[in-house]
This record gives sequence, C-alpha cells and structure tokens, in this order.
Amino acid sequence: MSFQKVLVLDFGGQYNQLIARRVRDHKVYAEIKNYETPIEEIKAENYCGIIFTGGPNSVYDMASPHYSKEILELGIPVLGICYGCQLIAWMCGGQVSSCEKSEYGKIEVTCTERSSLLFENVPETSTVWMSHTDYISAVPEGFKITSHSDDCPCASMENSQKKIYAVQFHPEVTHSEYGDVILKNFLYNICGCKGDWVMDDFIENTVAKLKAQIGDQKVILGLSGGVDSSVAAGLLSRAVGKQLTCVFVDQGLMRKDEGDFVEETFTKLFDMNFVRVNCQKEFITKLKGVTDPEQKRKIIGTEFYKVFWDKIREEADGGFFAQGTIYPDCIESGKGDADTIKTHHNKVKMPENITFEGIIEPLSELFKDEVRKVGEKLGIPHELVWRQPFPGPGLGVRIIGEITEEKVRILQEADAVFRDEIAKAGIEDTLSQFFAVLPDVKTVGVMGDHRTYDHLIAIRAVTTDNFMTADWARIPYDVLARISNRITNEVDHVNRVVYDITSKPPGTVEWE
Repeated sequence: MSFQKVLVLDFGGQYNQLIARRVRDHKVYAEIKNYETPIEEIKAENYCGIIFTGGPNSVYDMASPHYSKEILELGIPVLGICYGCQLIAWMCGGQVSSCEKSEYGKIEVTCTERSSLLFENVPETSTVWMSHTDYISAVPEGFKITSHSDDCPCASMENSQKKIYAVQFHPEVTHSEYGDVILKNFLYNICGCKGDWVMDDFIENTVAKLKAQIGDQKVILGLSGGVDSSVAAGLLSRAVGKQLTCVFVDQGLMRKDEGDFVEETFTKLFDMNFVRVNCQKEFITKLKGVTDPEQKRKIIGTEFYKVFWDKIREEADGGFFAQGTIYPDCIESGKGDADTIKTHHNKVKMPENITFEGIIEPLSELFKDEVRKVGEKLGIPHELVWRQPFPGPGLGVRIIGEITEEKVRILQEADAVFRDEIAKAGIEDTLSQFFAVLPDVKTVGVMGDHRTYDHLIAIRAVTTDNFMTADWARIPYDVLARISNRITNEVDHVNRVVYDITSKPPGTVEWE
C-alpha cells in the first residue's frame, strides 16, 4: 500500500493514540512511534509531517524524554503539542519556566497572528484544553508567538520558514473548540497532505495482499464475536473463502443469545468453515466456589485458551494463524521503557507445540473506529460492528461473587431487557457503554401479597470519548422507570433495580 504518512512521536502523552486517530479522521495515515526511535529510521520512512505528543515531564529534567535537534532539520513540517511544544522551545534555544499559575481545563486563547497557516479559519478568540505546569517564557530565535491566554504569554509559536509549529494546548481533545481545524490546517496547509487514507482502498489492497500471502494454504482464526476478530474474519473470508476456519469458543458467559447470533451471522454471511465449541458447563464447574475477581479472571482466561488450543490442534494442518490484532495492541509505550508493549486480548500467546507458517494480522494498522468502518463496508451486521466493549471474561466480571448457572441466566435476562429498552428509546448511539450487573446482594421486597428476599440488579451507562475518563449517562427518568418495571416483572428472582451514578474516576466503568 502506498499512501502519505504522518509520524506521531510519543513522549509519554496520555493522548498519543487520540492524536493519531484525529489525524486519520482527516484521511491521512498516522503511526505512533516511541521517542527512542532512531533518527535514521525516521528519515527512511519519508513522512510528510511529524507531531510531537505531550507528556508529564519537564524538559529541564534530563531523565525526561528528549530527542536530537536533527529531527527539526530534516525539512519535514513539525507540530509540537504541550510537552512537545516546550521541547521544541528547549531544542531551539528558547526558555521554559515553571508557571506561576498552572492552566488546567478549558482556557480562552487569543490568536495574535491572523496570517498564520495553522490558525486559518480559527476565530481571534476561542476555547482550548490546557494541561501544563511549565510554559515558554522566551521563544527561540526565529520563532514568533501566535497566540496567548491571560496566564500563558505563549499559547502557540511558529517558525513558518522552517515549518515548525508548536501549541501549548491540546488540539486533539474535543474540548478545544477549533482543535480539529488546527490539525487539518497543519496536515493540508503546512504538510501538503492529499487525504489518500481511504477505507475502500484499504479493503481492496488488504484482500489482494492476503491472497498473495496465503496462496493455497489454510488459515485458522480465533473468533470471539467481538468487532476486531469479526472484521478480520470478513477480510480473510473475502480473500480465501473455505481455506479459512474460524473457531468460536462459547463459554456460556456471553450476553443473551449472543453465541447463536455469532454463529448465524458467520455461517450465513461468509464463505468459511465455522467451528463452535460449547463448553458452558465446564466453565461453571471450574468457577464453583470462586469469589475473588482476579481468580475468576485467571480461571476463565486459562480455561478459555485450553479449550481454544485443544480445538485448534484438531483443526490445524499447517498454514497460518490469524488474529484480530488492531493498531493500539501494537504500540510501544512512550514513557521511557522501550521494551514495554501493551498487552491485549487480541495478542494471543501460542503454545510451543503448535507451529504455523506465520501469523496474519490484517487489522494491525487500524484503530477501532476504522475497524468498524471496514466492517460496515464488508456488510457485517450493524449490531455486531457496533458491538459495545465487552470484557474478556464476559459476564464473569459482571456477576459479583460466585458464578452459577442461575446467576448467569438472571443477568443475561436483565441485561437483555436493559438493552432492549435503550434501543426502543432511540438513545443507543448517545451511550458509550451500558450493561447490567448482578451484585452479591439480596434485598427485601413485596410482590403481590408476598414478602420476597431476592436479587438486586444494578444498571450502568456511561458516556466517554476515550474511556480514560467517563461520565455516568443521564438516561431519562421515564426510560429508567420502564427498565426497572420490566426487569422486576420479567426476570425471576429480582425484586430491586438501582442505577449506578458514579463517574470514572473515582469509579471504573466495570464493577470488577
């Protein structure tokens, strides 16, 4: 594949992936690399632009991430963000000092350089997202200040002749009103990007590449029913058809009827061999008496891979092993430990006694939102493509305490009612994630003329841009009332429903 690329050089910023995603939203391919990437490797990639991320450090702390000034002399346009802005000032001989008054959150900035290409179509005053305790107290020679705030004399600076730009704020965050415009200006006005990162081209090129790589050999894919493995299966099916075998392990901890939905989708929609392993009872037996959440996770994970690889041994006959690895699973940390790779359920550790010709990861260049776009273009059903994030252990971490068949049934039914009412209310797309939880709690209730002592169901719904923080969703009271009424009337052994109104932080999205 041949397309323009922008490098996001990571200095430990929490928004590194968000920057790359925002760039790709503008149809420009962005890839993230650790700040320890050698300059020769960067030169060889022929990038059309480079973006320095933010980071939690001070540029004057020599243990902090730094880079050779040579990167600013390659003739490639550079945009520094937050720490990246300060780093450019430091590299070029400017001065960075501690703020008398730190800036956090939404801050109004004034653009003083109306001819700046970076601020084209941005009003003279606008709101941006700041997060810094240091600031540029003296800009380097050849740079000029292009915007400021009440407490920050240099909210942005540039050396337009050398195409080096820097902003103290975070344009990638949605709280920055015109941040998206600023990023687009950098990509198109300054880097000269053409916008050639297109999903239709990705599908066509990937299918051709898979055909050439696989030839007449077989491929085995572990299919979880999640969007990543499902889209990988769709691409492979289009490329090699019946040469593909998908192994789907149903451990009984999925949402109501989800296993049947996955099987029906992939046996009807795609040309492949579909193998379903039903092992619900085995998992419940292994989990008997276990209440500690970490122990539950370990048992579910260990048993899952045992069942999975046992079936793979039956099916495997050389060929390739495929998995739904996506780009965030592959990114190195930029926090100073170049050997630390993020671990993820998509990255499967292979037993030593199983060998394949190689590993195929057709989605390893994509972020989740791009994977969904590919899935839609492949014709995968909307409800599967937009399937919400689901924990690897499934309902096992939404049942607090011991997991039993009865508790799984209760939670599946309650969760199904919750999801059905949210869909009927037409608010699915406004919620980032929503689900039911079965705490290890029973309460007194009255049904008819009888006293009950039965389960409590908690429902949880959040909104978020990135899952690093999340706010509890303001579901309308009438919708909550219908949900509560239906769950207590339709789900046996439930007499109370509560709504979790905890944001993240201090809570997490999941309960365990």
